[in-house]
Amino acid sequence: MGSLIEGQWVDKWRDTKSTGGHFVRPDAKVRNWITADGEPGPSGDGGFKAEPDRYHLYIASSCPWAHRAMIFRTLKGLEDMISFSVVNPITHGDGWTFHEGHGVIPDPLFGVTYLYEIYQQANPSYTGLVTVPTLWDKQRSTIVSNESSEIIRMFNTAFDDIGATPGHYYPEELRPKIDEINELVYHAINNGVYRTGFATSEEAYLECYNRLFGALDKLEEILSTQSYLVGERITEADWRAFTTLIRFDLAYYGPFKCNKRRLIDYPNLWDYTRALYQVPGVAKTVDPFAIKQHYYASSKMLQPTGLVGLGPDIDFDAPTSRGQS
Repeated sequence: MGSLIEGQWVDKWRDTKSTGGHFVRPDAKVRNWITADGEPGPSGDGGFKAEPDRYHLYIASSCPWAHRAMIFRTLKGLEDMISFSVVNPITHGDGWTFHEGHGVIPDPLFGVTYLYEIYQQANPSYTGLVTVPTLWDKQRSTIVSNESSEIIRMFNTAFDDIGATPGHYYPEELRPKIDEINELVYHAINNGVYRTGFATSEEAYLECYNRLFGALDKLEEILSTQSYLVGERITEADWRAFTTLIRFDLAYYGPFKCNKRRLIDYPNLWDYTRALYQVPGVAKTVDPFAIKQHYYASSKMLQPTGLVGLGPDIDFDAPTSRGQS
């Protein structure tokens, strides 16, 4: 995975020698906020007011971080307010591209071929990773944010006064519980599958593998007594977990060597994942073929042949015992 250095694209994998074989994910660099009145949010600059047709979202259907943003765009009814583009699920030396391929929706703003060109449009001297999701401000011609956890919180509330669908997935009274679950899920599961798959030493692999399955066991236990991760109500914590879980048997179990158990071997987690998938509008945001294409065909380190596995056959529409509240 490459990055821009002073505005120039460099194809270089992250160094794991200095970290004892551990994969380390850098923090997102662009972290402004859309707010209802355009005032500054918790980080970055102000001036990004919630307005219809002002913002454009760049995603990869294969990517769990981008998938979060698309789910919230759907749940909050922002389809007519925020346009979007989809990059090719397969990445090589040029990073995310708009090369013709499965599910690609080209860039309508600048007609670029490479996602890094969007970053160059915003800042010709940008240094950092080029990631999805990337949220673009068409009015100011710059990037608002490339931090998925913050983009979903913008979508959650910023557009409420101009016609967003009602629904609050980070309510104040549940925030301590949501934050606690998010901390576990992010480090051990969302990022944990990558730390397991991209580990380059046996010690690092075993540490991350054991932490991942310890966390999955914990969620299985939680879901044995309640419908969702903080109770009987779907919250942000559930959607943050969902985008990794929906990919688990399709990609992480195989190419990422997260193969102690499959998701379908966890009765509660499997039932829970299906319940979230069946929330109206969510299924259309899930593209199993794009997911498999990315994880099987992008990394020569993980899959030297680039052949995309045909299975597994998974019925996400199978009945579930959980309500959708």
